[in-house]
Amino acid sequence: MTQGMTRRAVVAAAAAGAALAGAGAVQAQAVTVERWGLFETALTAAGAAAPFRVALTGVFTNGVTTVRAPGFYDGDDLYRLRFSPPETGHWRWRVESDLPALNGREGRFEAVAPKAGNHGPVAVRDGYHFAHADGTPFRQIGTTSYGWTHQPEARRRQTLETLRASPFNKLRLLVFPNATISTNEAFFPYEKTGAGPRDWDLTRFNPAYFQRLDACVAALCAQGVQADVILFHPYDETYGFEEMGAEADDHYVRYVVARLAAYRNVWWSLANEYDLLKTKTDADFDRMFQLVQVQDPYGRLRSIHNWRQLYDHGKPWVTHASIQNGSAVLDDVRAETYRSVWKKPVIFDEVCYEGNIEDRWGDLTGPEMVRGFWHGLIGGTYVGHSECLPRSKGDGFWLGEGGELRGESAPRLAFLKTVMEAGPTRGIDPIDKWWEQHLGGVPGHYYLRYFGDETPAEWALDLPRDEIKGGERFRVDLIDTWNMTVEPLPGEFVMAAKETKYFFHDPARPTVSLPGRPWMAVRVMRVS
Repeated sequence: MTQGMTRRAVVAAAAAGAALAGAGAVQAQAVTVERWGLFETALTAAGAAAPFRVALTGVFTNGVTTVRAPGFYDGDDLYRLRFSPPETGHWRWRVESDLPALNGREGRFEAVAPKAGNHGPVAVRDGYHFAHADGTPFRQIGTTSYGWTHQPEARRRQTLETLRASPFNKLRLLVFPNATISTNEAFFPYEKTGAGPRDWDLTRFNPAYFQRLDACVAALCAQGVQADVILFHPYDETYGFEEMGAEADDHYVRYVVARLAAYRNVWWSLANEYDLLKTKTDADFDRMFQLVQVQDPYGRLRSIHNWRQLYDHGKPWVTHASIQNGSAVLDDVRAETYRSVWKKPVIFDEVCYEGNIEDRWGDLTGPEMVRGFWHGLIGGTYVGHSECLPRSKGDGFWLGEGGELRGESAPRLAFLKTVMEAGPTRGIDPIDKWWEQHLGGVPGHYYLRYFGDETPAEWALDLPRDEIKGGERFRVDLIDTWNMTVEPLPGEFVMAAKETKYFFHDPARPTVSLPGRPWMAVRVMRVS
């Protein structure tokens, strides 16, 4: 337990630990549940020849809104329904099933006001940004740890402790094991039919495998971290889960959605580096995207991640773009272009990672990792982090296994997060974006300029004319993004038209002096 934790944090940590230990995230047949929380009912019924194929739906209604939520088989003659109430008040539920022992069962519960920290699920807001259901902005500072859920319990607990002390509010994780860098336990999603590494009964899931996944997602939820759940990946050189075929793929997608959709912190990623999955076509991913869309009654966020070939993120079932492209965040202009094409939020979930390994995707310095986040922010987009910093040769690292963070970027990203949180509620948008202004913010009110590895000694404070008429007063802060300092400049800057009709400035103070070192930014905020 880190020093200085509040009592609330200690309680949250204990709850997350209980979930990881298998105690479960909710009580069956709960009398009350928070709005946007998770209601669960467990139903026992024996005799099904193919229990994982049993049709099971919970119909939940408060008399005005009706939600149909899929249920699932959890082993040992136990079936579960999970539901996240979108409103407070009285809710009734009824089971629809082709198994007579389940069909027609019913019950009720009360949805109460959410507790502190429960802001509801995240959705797209204002076209290019995100917010929780209660309106709280969600300013994405994400990270990736593909296989942390597949590690021994001690490592999983360590990962949660690390996240609790970090700035990261979204974590990308794999459902299937990664045979190359992230699996330390012989624990698999399907029952075996033989001794071979690909001898699986693809009609019978291993409930214990998914119960652990449930607990990990619940623990992230308790800490306010979004779980970006990656359904498929191409790194399986041993087990064959990437080659299951359409029928088994769809069965798996239905099962995972039924188990996890009710957790308010779940996002869906159809695949990581989807274009490396040679056994699936774009049409396959189109089909599974739409399957997730239909099966998930809450409309959780949906994306897909590329290697070298971009998926068409303009398709209606894609809520936001999840992109791999390190060069796109070498400046803000290239980052912005992506969102102009798709007119949706863009997250550069992979821009390479801070690390010291031989592979180029894991050899960024700390400053280079942080630079990508700042350029992405100015471009009106979001960026993702990870680390490839093993203690010694052959040791694991955060990207594959979780554990602890060892790099320099995380504290600087925490600082960036404070800048974002103090910024415009609706988020940062590019200003005068196609004229090399390199400004983000809200015209007439808030401007952010980031210089990256450039080392200018001054900057001309020329504000584009949009939403400025003259006479507006601004104050200016110098931000050292690496040393994590903010220096307010004395006085105010009063805008007047320049000789060019496109800009305004303060004739008495036309420039801002800079220290001539890299990683500086300037923040300009209107005071009247």
